[in-house]
Amino acid sequence: MSQHPRHSYEFGPFRLDAAEHLLLRDGEAVPLTPKAFDLLLALVERHGHLLEKEELLKKVWPDTFVEEANLASNISQLRKALGDGENGQRYIETVPKRGYRFMAGVNKVEDERAEPAIQERPGSQSAAAEGEEAANAGELITSHPAVKAENLASKVKHFQRSALLALAMLILSGLGFFYFSLRSPLPPKVTDSTQITRDGFPKCSTIYPRSSLVTDGSRLYFSERAREQWILAQVSNTGGETVAIPVSFPNVFVSELSPNQSELLVGSGNEYVSEKQLWALPVLGGVPRRLGELVGLAGTWSLDGRQIVYANGPTLYLANGDGTKSHEFAPVPGRPYWPRWSPDGSRLRFSLQDTKTLSVSLWEVAADGSNPHPLLPGWNNPADECCGNWTADGRYFVFQSTRNGTTNVWAMREQAGLFRQANQEPVQLTVGPMNYYSPLPSKDGKKIFVVGEQRRGELTRYDMRTQQWSVYLSGISAEHVNFTRDGERVTYVTYPEYDLWQSRVDGSERRQLTYPPMQACLPRWSPDGKQIAFSARTPGKPWKAYLISAEGGAPQQLTAEERSELDPGWSSDGKTLVFGDVEAKIIRLLDLSTRQVSKLPGSEELFSPRWSPDGRYILALPVGLMNKLLLFDFTTQKWAELAKREASEPRWSQDGKYAYFGSYSGNDPALFRVRVDDRKLERLASLKDFRQVNGVFGAHVCWAPDDSPLVLRDVGTQDIYALEWKTQ
Repeated sequence: MSQHPRHSYEFGPFRLDAAEHLLLRDGEAVPLTPKAFDLLLALVERHGHLLEKEELLKKVWPDTFVEEANLASNISQLRKALGDGENGQRYIETVPKRGYRFMAGVNKVEDERAEPAIQERPGSQSAAAEGEEAANAGELITSHPAVKAENLASKVKHFQRSALLALAMLILSGLGFFYFSLRSPLPPKVTDSTQITRDGFPKCSTIYPRSSLVTDGSRLYFSERAREQWILAQVSNTGGETVAIPVSFPNVFVSELSPNQSELLVGSGNEYVSEKQLWALPVLGGVPRRLGELVGLAGTWSLDGRQIVYANGPTLYLANGDGTKSHEFAPVPGRPYWPRWSPDGSRLRFSLQDTKTLSVSLWEVAADGSNPHPLLPGWNNPADECCGNWTADGRYFVFQSTRNGTTNVWAMREQAGLFRQANQEPVQLTVGPMNYYSPLPSKDGKKIFVVGEQRRGELTRYDMRTQQWSVYLSGISAEHVNFTRDGERVTYVTYPEYDLWQSRVDGSERRQLTYPPMQACLPRWSPDGKQIAFSARTPGKPWKAYLISAEGGAPQQLTAEERSELDPGWSSDGKTLVFGDVEAKIIRLLDLSTRQVSKLPGSEELFSPRWSPDGRYILALPVGLMNKLLLFDFTTQKWAELAKREASEPRWSQDGKYAYFGSYSGNDPALFRVRVDDRKLERLASLKDFRQVNGVFGAHVCWAPDDSPLVLRDVGTQDIYALEWKTQ
């Protein structure tokens, strides 16, 4: 018997058989798409070596133009199939901006597969001679007429059987080809893009709920932030001038268009308060209709328009279309928002924010409110997906996902056709450099409307004498600015990276203190200027209070508890820190020498603490409402109302006689100060026509050493784009 050697590759518990196009794990087959298998084979054959992206694209997709998103999607599929990262085992390494490398040790195995060959028996006549003899004998026998007739009938039957067998094989082969070609459809991809709006105004709020894009097929409706208010606007689906839609109430956040396309479901209220009053707003003009007493974090109509599902706190509620008879639909483990019904009405998908880590994931619940569960568990760690919409035919579900600080649009195949199984592995559609939000498929399914963002800020100072804004600190793109007591040094976080820096006020001696993936905020200098307290988080973890030396080094986490800690501030002697406990909704004190944590008396439902320079008082705001500024007196151990109006970002004057704050409610957002001894309130500056950055916690005001306000001007852009895409 002749032998034909064939190669297999072994690594870990896997065996890769190139000839059989088969991946085995401990003897069990691991399912892979053909392209994913080809990609794995290419990596394994060159194990230990870097394969450039262009090389892989040419090898796996020869003579075909595909985008890098297809390569990334198949790499993701391979990592999932291999269990990459489990128990510390890594198989595929990403070399940023270059390519990939197979890291595991590989053994090449020679497989001996026997194939039969014709052999001669020793001492016998040749096979050719035997064949010739048999043929001669056969000719003599079949020359008889009776034998000829019988032989002919036999040949006809044999021919018929052979023809039928060949036809059956042809049909089965065709069906097999049809089946497998449909099982592995070409991934969807974006082929072109068109800019729809050009005003640059923010169209996605960083404070939940994010405003949705909705369309009636010819026009897009959306909210955008203009003149420090969220207004309602519309634009043609093909682009053109953005037109504001007059509304009688401030801050309008669009959720959805009614099934009959006659009304918009919108929320209205303070931008910095999560739950809003829900209204039905006629598209063609008319009187807005308040939906009962419903207050929620966005909502959606049922397919027949008779009911509304909306989110409030950790619960989804179901109510009649007029807002009556509201009742619990589904409790969930977090804060739900952006609910959307599937086109067949069988299930509801929504985004869910983890209240501790602030990570966001996609969830799904049945039409009767049962079985709430994550849609893509373990797909992105930590999860950062939200804001999904179905195509009208239900074949695809598009959503946004944030990875490595950049947000892109992804699509997941939903509906199976003839011989086709739905492919649940999402495919990336956009690849920076902009961030893309709020994907909305067009009615005909040929486009996806998105909000594209380029983020950039410019730090400015308001001169209260001249009442003019001017560039400050060379216009750095930074917020959460804080100065040493002598005003010589400054610390800040860069926007949009949120890295912590410190330098002299003239910009010299700059020093970066934190690095990705850590995201920093709200730094505060110690009284002696040697340390900085700040809050920070890493992906999938809650905000925590940290200390770091002004000279740099490793940040020191101050407590071990799994709670979210914000707004750390110093006592006047530098021995104690105050911070807000977000989950417990109280204010805590931390003794730095003993690391003992205690509760500030009477601080239930309060946050954003600010310690006075003399150590006597602490300022704070009510959780959620922020409708007044409160003052705690350590001497009397009591709280008192310092100012009765909406307030945010309080701060003490250098001499401790005034409390400064921003107020964003109404049509005239402004900056104020209140004198502590007589509660006199003064208006300092208007922000009505100031385009302010909405950072990680929304709009933020800082204060210079001379008590003049510092605000980060938004010089970035957010516009709507139409992405043309191909699907199969």
